[in-house]
Amino acid sequence: MIKVDLITGFLGSGKTTFMKKYAEYLIEKGMNIGILENDHGAVNVDMMLLHDLEGEHCELEMIAGGCDRETHRRRFKTKLIAMGMCGYDRVLIEPSGIFDVDEFFDALYEEPLDKWYEIGNVITIVDAGLPEKLDGQGEYLLASEAAEAGCVVLSKCQKYSEEQADAAINHLNRALEQVKCSRRFQDEVLCKDWDTLTDRDFDMLLGCGYRTEAYEKQYFNEKQGFDTLYFMNMEIPGERLAGAAEKILNDSGCGQVSRIKGFVKEGDGWLEVNATHGEITVQPVSAGQAVIIVIGEGMKREQIQSYWEQE
Repeated sequence: MIKVDLITGFLGSGKTTFMKKYAEYLIEKGMNIGILENDHGAVNVDMMLLHDLEGEHCELEMIAGGCDRETHRRRFKTKLIAMGMCGYDRVLIEPSGIFDVDEFFDALYEEPLDKWYEIGNVITIVDAGLPEKLDGQGEYLLASEAAEAGCVVLSKCQKYSEEQADAAINHLNRALEQVKCSRRFQDEVLCKDWDTLTDRDFDMLLGCGYRTEAYEKQYFNEKQGFDTLYFMNMEIPGERLAGAAEKILNDSGCGQVSRIKGFVKEGDGWLEVNATHGEITVQPVSAGQAVIIVIGEGMKREQIQSYWEQE
């Protein structure tokens, strides 16, 4: 049977960066892997960042959202059925940061997927600089994405103190308590600079498995849920990109914006913007797609648009 690993975590936690390092390790071990990017929106920006993994031992597939929940579930299952015929040793799934983890378990327990796949590991990425509180659905999503993880991996540990990393885990445990989950994280946490991860670290992750935990499920209607706005072919000078993103994140008139990501054209190349309340980065990349994606709750397109258009 094909092992399937889920790499999950809240918006902006660093899933794609971790996925790249984890996949490179598996390829070095001689595994043939498939990566399924299962995004919330209709345009998958993270797929662009993984293209250099493609080759003889790695193939990339994607599901874009922009559809109702049932359609998304059907696309997810259909894609896994197709990937089951490709002879992979392992499939890695990176969903959006607002993914319902139950969708992963439900799909793999259904026929015919239960005959082809077995769940390997659930690895949850948590930002070591996690804010004291997340808005809207954030606290619930943080807890639900970690409750059944075999291991929590803290991101950006080199940028934060040990006390801040401890505060992030305490925050996660408070979120678990709020959804009436008995799970608490202490030992099943990996906290180190990802550039220093060793074969021993990856071997541990490769065997971390997952847990079956009960927690209080929450349901949100469309007006309560996260939404995604797309800004296509934006012409923004690189020196203004970080400042505009910061203003959007901090202006309540824009709504509760949680994540900004995407690319803008700069000369003959591309700039990637990746912004959350904890960190904003703008850096050159070799390939891109002319779109900026804004994810949040109760967002106001015109107000956000005004920041992109300011001189």
